Parts: sequence; C-alpha cells; structure tokens
Amino acid sequence: MEVDRVPAAAAPKESSSGAMAVDAAGGVEKPLFDALMPSEMGGGRPQYRKVQVPPHRFAPLKKAWLEIYTPVFEHMKVDIRMNLKAKRVELKTRQDTPDVSNLQKCADFVHAFMLGFDIPDAVALLRLDDLYVDSFEIKDVKTLRGEHKSRAIGRLSGKGGKTKYAIENSTRTRIVIADTKIHILGSFVNIKVARDSLCSLILGSPAGKVYSKLRAVSARLAERY
Repeated sequence: MEVDRVPAAAAPKESSSGAMAVDAAGGVEKPLFDALMPSEMGGGRPQYRKVQVPPHRFAPLKKAWLEIYTPVFEHMKVDIRMNLKAKRVELKTRQDTPDVSNLQKCADFVHAFMLGFDIPDAVALLRLDDLYVDSFEIKDVKTLRGEHKSRAIGRLSGKGGKTKYAIENSTRTRIVIADTKIHILGSFVNIKVARDSLCSLILGSPAGKVYSKLRAVSARLAERY
C-alpha cells in the first residue's frame, strides 16, 4: 500500500509542473493594472512628513511663508501647515496628489529652507530629481579650536564672501556656512567637487591654490557634459 501511494503523490506534481511549462511556453498575457494613485497607497491613508523648525528660522519662515506655501500646495498638490505648538511644518498627501514622491520633495524643500538656503535655490529641489543637500561640520575634516577655527571659517567665506561665491559659480552649487556647519545643495558630482574645495580650505590651503584646482576640475566637467 505504501509503495502505491508514493507515485500517486508524485503524479500531481509532474502534471502541475507540466501545465505551468505549457502556460509559460504558450506566452500567456499578463494582466495590466493602472498605476496606483498616492491616495490609494498605504490602504488609502494619507502619508505625512514633519520638518522641525529651529528657533532662529521662525522669523524668516513667517516672512517667506507664502513663497513656501504656493509651490507646495498649488503646484505639488500637497497640504502644508505650521504647527505652532510642536514648532514644526507638517505635510500631507491629498486625493489629487499626482505622484507620491512629491511629498518627499516638498519635505526636502522645506528642510533646505530651514538650513538657510534661499527660496529660489531651494525650489530647484521641487523641479529637478537629481539634486541633494549634503551637510558636514568643520570638526569632521579637522579638529580646530579657538582662533584656528575662526580663521578656517574666514578662509571658507573669503573677503565679502568672494571665495564662497567662486566655489558656488564654478561648481553650480549653493553653499550655506552656518557657524561650524556647512550645507551644500547641488547634484552628486558637483557636491563632491565643492566639498573637496571646502575641505582643502579647512586644512589650510590658500585660496589661490583652490581656485586653480577648481578651474581644472570645472574644465573637465564641462568637457564631460
């Protein structure tokens, strides 16, 4: 009896595998489904993002609120509000939000403004896909204290911001120097070039040497693109 049961159990497996092979060989058409709307993802529940507001950015946020609100609400179709009690900006998808990635783009846009970037520069995060914000501190490059740290910050900015503007224009990035923290907005390759230049300045390289290296790198980037 046991010998008879083994082939009987194995027989259906062979037949089912044979049927699958026929289906695969026959080229059965796969069903096509429309893309899910953001409102239908996550069980139909709206998705949220929260961006904390630092104390020193309250006044600029209040002054530029309409410039932040308009592109987020009207163009990206994402709800936005200021939570005064929790001191943060809250974002939420709507029924008519065209793409779920719009929520994260809006969160990155608001976060970039909180870091100190101007509205016209930060809006580029909404329009382009390959832009990022990279942040690091002077102590990540070299441990400096007292006047040494002050001189390093001075080298990064230059007289009247000359050095910072030169790096921004040659690498097509935007740089914010907030005390010992440095934030760079741009594409991945351009951020790397700008960060290398800033690190050289922190380590003590004179501005002239950094300018000459930037010229060479910018020429190579122009040839590549």
